[in-house]
Formats: sequence, C-alpha cells, structure tokens
Amino acid sequence: MTRSFVSHVFRFAPSPNGYLHLGHAFSALMNREMAAATGGSLLLRMEDIDVERCRPEFEQAIYEDLAWLGLEWEEPVRRQSEHFDAYAEAVASLAERALVYPCFCSRADVANTAAERTDWPRDPDGSPLYPGTCKHLAPAERRARLAAGEPAAWRLDMAAALGQVRQPLAQPITQPITWREYGGGAERREIVGDPSLWGDVILARKDVPASYHVAVVVDDALQGITDVVRGEDLFMATSLHRLLQILLDLPAPAYHHHELLRDAAGRKLSKSLRAKSLRAMRREGISAAAIKEQLGIARRVFAFA
Repeated sequence: MTRSFVSHVFRFAPSPNGYLHLGHAFSALMNREMAAATGGSLLLRMEDIDVERCRPEFEQAIYEDLAWLGLEWEEPVRRQSEHFDAYAEAVASLAERALVYPCFCSRADVANTAAERTDWPRDPDGSPLYPGTCKHLAPAERRARLAAGEPAAWRLDMAAALGQVRQPLAQPITQPITWREYGGGAERREIVGDPSLWGDVILARKDVPASYHVAVVVDDALQGITDVVRGEDLFMATSLHRLLQILLDLPAPAYHHHELLRDAAGRKLSKSLRAKSLRAMRREGISAAAIKEQLGIARRVFAFA
C-alpha cells in the first residue's frame, strides 16, 4: 500500500510466532492513541519472515486480541512472507553497488572466534561483531562457493556504506546519520546515531531472503509510514535503519521509542519468557477496560504535530 498524500500513518507490526502479551497491548494502544491524536491512520503488519515459527493460529489470535482491545486498522494487512521479492530486490540493489558481500561463516564460527578474546567487541544487542573472515575473499572464490551451493548470508559492508573505505561502485555517506525522535508530548529532538556499532550485519540468508532490518525499512516505505512507535529496545537499531533508508533512497519516518513493560525481575515481557498472554487474561474474565487502566493509556497526553 502506498500513499500519495501527506498524513500521519502509524503501524503496529507483531510477529505471529506466539500470543500477544501486555507489552504488545501497550505498544498497539500507543499507536492507536497517537494516530487518533494526529488525525492519522493505523495499519497492521504481520512480521512473519520466519515462516517456520509463525503460524496461522497465532495470526488469528492477534486479530482477536486487538479487536478485543478496541483497535481498528486499515485493510489489507501486509504479511512480510508475501513480499520476499521486494526485500530481495533491496538487497540486490546494494550488491550492485558493492555494499554487501557473501559470508559463509556459521553462527558457531563467529562465536568461536569471539571466544578467543574476553574483550571481543559486541553490537548493541550484545552479539559478537563479525570478525570479517569472508570480507576479503577473492571474487573467484566467492563465485565458486556460491555456484557450488554453499550456504551464504549477505552482510552489509559497513565501512563501504559509511564511506570509510574506497569502493568503486559505492556511494559514500558523509552526512551524519540522524533521525527525529519524539518525546512524551509534542517535543522532538534530532538524534545522531552510529550504525558502525552494528558492524557488518546480516541483511539476508539463503533460507530467509531478508533480515528484520531490511524488511522493516522496505515495508515502512511501501506502506507510507510516517511515524514509527515501538519499544525502546529498538532505539539503537534506528541508526542502522536510517543508514539503510539512505542507501535505498527511502523516506525517513519520525520515531518514538516508548518504555518497555517488565516483570518482577526487571526483565522485559516476552514470549520466550512465557509472559502471560492477553488470550489467557481474556479467559480469566479480565476486561479490555481494565487492561487499558492498568497500562495507563487513558492518562497519557498525545500532542504530536
């Protein structure tokens, strides 16, 4: 879905790999309220790139939970699994400019290399940075290994992308990587990010044609998203997303990274830690109004311009 007019367009983009919990409810309701405050619209996207873990019953449960919370969204719902070609095209455009390269290392290879040093650098999510093993392979070796069907991921050449090294086909980026970040009200500030903290990130794998980072910037552009409202755990990733937007000549939305809901131990609510689902709360007779009161949505002021 593309839009030819200027308007505030928000999106809620869950992954149908489990049931929604209170953290999802908070983010969905934040998007809905901000859309209402700006006279904008709310879209729903299914981030189901991981076709092995995402299942139809979880997608259906998302629709039911959001309807129970009183949310409405524009149709059609975009499913990432139906748009792999768009993501592959984006990665191919970077390859044409020598900004990505094939990597034949496994996760274990990277982990073993990082284990050799106690001070190995890590990205903002805590994963070890890629050591660059495949970055300087000869072109003939790359072609031969790809032709032989050896599994490969495609990594962003961060140095080339940032103009730190000379690449004949690259278009170096010299301006600071920035984005507009909204606070809790109408105030906003310009954030200067540092995508180099992520190193040579994976943008695609042989079995998955796009990483989250590629898919999210392509989808936001194609859907005309103007305002991205999501958890603060993705704040640092925004510098990488802005870099990809610049490289792919995509528009830059404004961002608001809200606080995360946490359990008694201080851990963010997550499916992997078996956070209590909205589905279970509904079965216990908890009302949507009680959920909204617990989350404090009604007491928030949204004055975005």
